Amino acid sequence: MQTDQEKRPPVGIAQDLGSDLRRILAPNPSPMTFWGTNTYVLGTRQLAVIDPGPDDTAHLQAILRAIGPGQCVSHILVTHAHLDHSPLAARLSDETGAPVFAYGDARAGRSPVMQHLADTGMIGGGEGVDTTFTPDQLLFDGESVVGDGWQITPHWTPGHFGNHLCFVIEDTILTGDLVMGWASSLVSPPDGDLTQFMASCRRLKALHARRFLPGHGGPIEDPAARLDWLISHRLAREAAILEVLHAGPRSASQVTAIVYADTPAHLLPVARRNVLAHLIDLTQKSRIIPLGELHADTAFACL
Repeated sequence: MQTDQEKRPPVGIAQDLGSDLRRILAPNPSPMTFWGTNTYVLGTRQLAVIDPGPDDTAHLQAILRAIGPGQCVSHILVTHAHLDHSPLAARLSDETGAPVFAYGDARAGRSPVMQHLADTGMIGGGEGVDTTFTPDQLLFDGESVVGDGWQITPHWTPGHFGNHLCFVIEDTILTGDLVMGWASSLVSPPDGDLTQFMASCRRLKALHARRFLPGHGGPIEDPAARLDWLISHRLAREAAILEVLHAGPRSASQVTAIVYADTPAHLLPVARRNVLAHLIDLTQKSRIIPLGELHADTAFACL
């Protein structure tokens, strides 16, 4: 489902989104980031910068150019510790003196299951993780941050990543990489957790936002419909995986080859990580069982 109808915005230029919000597109387009990372700037005097983005000098200069006369940065907030969202936070903090706020470091927020898998080192993962990220101050679920004429309420929304936060600003939610308009999010264990992802999508739906502003791509003007699609999309993938396993035990790679038969070869590694996330989720729901110790190449069978 491709819902992103907006034209690609210019790179490095602050664009007004209303409600004292601006967006600056970073110069890091890719198959995983679409046009690039969206950095958001909130406020009129003392500003909050959300998701400074990749460690890119040109993007740092673009953010600094967006700070007008009589303005300063008072807060730097990060949705999650991926290399396309968090690394520039430290350099922006050095330039502005503003502290960096986040849920925690790159290991924070993992479920016990994912922490166990991370400790074994047998499940793979680790794609694009900013392992050095450490915030100056922790943000707690539902505890608002109040600035000069603005208020941001973080909601802990793990799934795409353990330390992922979405930020509520009035009737708008900055959704990071949990919900995007141009594609569904990668969920790659142990950094991603499909059980958490589904719960986080349902939690966002209960907030009844008017608009989502994602980490990549344009605004989502019908959040409820987008969440309905994401949830149904994952449930359809689950059903397809179970259908394959009913025919006999299969590994994540074998399931991927069947379920994603029409997917271009260069995207199959991403698809395989998503399938593995489904297999772990189905194991936790006692729908299937791994045939041996759980690792990236384990075969699974229906119960």
